[in-house]
Amino acid sequence: MSKVKVDQNAADFIYMDDIHQPTHDKNLWNARMKRDTAASGIPEWEQMRDLASQIKEHTLTHLDHYVQQFVTEATKRGVTVHFAKDDIEHNQTVYDILKSHHATKIVKSKSMLQEECDMGAFLEARGIELIETDLGERIQQLSGEMPSHIVMPAIHKTTADVAELFARTIGTDPNEDDPKQLTEAMRNNARPKFLEAHAGLTGANFAIAETGAFVVCTNEGNADLTASIPPLHIASIGIEKILPKTKDLGLFIRLLSRSALGTPATRYTSHFMGPRESGTEMHIVLTDNGRSRRLGMEDFWRSLKCIRCGACMNTCPVYRRSGGLAYGATYSGPIGIIIDPTFDESKFSELPFHSSLCGSCSEVCPVRINIAEQIGLWRQRMVNINESSKTLHYAFGAVEKVFANPKLFRLAEKAAYYGMKLTPNWLLYHKKLNAWGKHRELPEIKKETFRDWYIKNRLKK
Repeated sequence: MSKVKVDQNAADFIYMDDIHQPTHDKNLWNARMKRDTAASGIPEWEQMRDLASQIKEHTLTHLDHYVQQFVTEATKRGVTVHFAKDDIEHNQTVYDILKSHHATKIVKSKSMLQEECDMGAFLEARGIELIETDLGERIQQLSGEMPSHIVMPAIHKTTADVAELFARTIGTDPNEDDPKQLTEAMRNNARPKFLEAHAGLTGANFAIAETGAFVVCTNEGNADLTASIPPLHIASIGIEKILPKTKDLGLFIRLLSRSALGTPATRYTSHFMGPRESGTEMHIVLTDNGRSRRLGMEDFWRSLKCIRCGACMNTCPVYRRSGGLAYGATYSGPIGIIIDPTFDESKFSELPFHSSLCGSCSEVCPVRINIAEQIGLWRQRMVNINESSKTLHYAFGAVEKVFANPKLFRLAEKAAYYGMKLTPNWLLYHKKLNAWGKHRELPEIKKETFRDWYIKNRLKK
């Protein structure tokens, strides 16, 4: 499988016009500021982060016990639980359930696990009509694109983009770009689909081992309609979503929405504890898809603590400017950098090098994943397995030797000064030799270095 071309993808977004990138940056930074305001209003915020991290680490290090407890309790409540070891088994299991119920029309609430498994394409190829009911996910479905953000899938689009898309796909007025009117148009388009659906598919934000229940958090209420109107409800749940007890939920609900959008809670926090009534069914597809393998990776297992809030994406200077589609994966931004290579190290080998390592992602993570540290470890991993850029590998090898030898370093300083003075611009800014200089001026190099100045002005005194 070919490597993701992150540089080109990012350039396509940054230089498409003067609107998309600045708007994307502004909207995400606003979310980050709202997060900070919400967090500052809770005196015990840092203690909450500590506790959430401890609960997740405890659960992950006892995952076999809690998975079994969850399955036992869910089964008692009349839920049929299926196990899927990977994306292939997940998709086939969902399809088999739908086929056994002659379900050909389904409505789907937002689920990153189902996106991760590319379930939509799998079902549609087998004659299943699938409608995304989350507004952002529906926009992306109509666009033929993957989500660009965990929480706000279409955040990279402007209202003008959405107006054009809706006019082309659902027949709205192309000149109507008011967000409220666009939302209403999609609501009117989607509501009849709920009534026609043979089955509803959801994900889960949290699953409770103690009770066998699971929770879905939304701001549109679409998950409630998805789960409560059709007679068949299928929930896809990653094994890392499990929490030990119901009382743990309060902590994570307080952290989730504040971290994601700066709001006290999502508008709908829906608890599902079994089939609604006779004549209805609930199925859970409990999915691994590389999670247990990642749990065994000493350096990277803590990424499983992620509660999919997207706070690290909202604060990341690289993500805010490059757009989520640049990452070429279900998970983008800092969290994507440390998750995606666990699925395919070769395909996503460039991602760890697309970070400033400023540490802002680690500062805002509600469960204290040290994302910046993990990105650094992934860089080391890519170098060790020869998946890093060969040019970068040799360049840093040369830099290491120069920095380790003071005489060689001083010689390099002088050579750089005269080299910059004498080399013609067409060579200095050659697109193949200096990609960095394609959009930037090279820094000026002074003839007199700080060391020269210090020896002349201070050392003798």
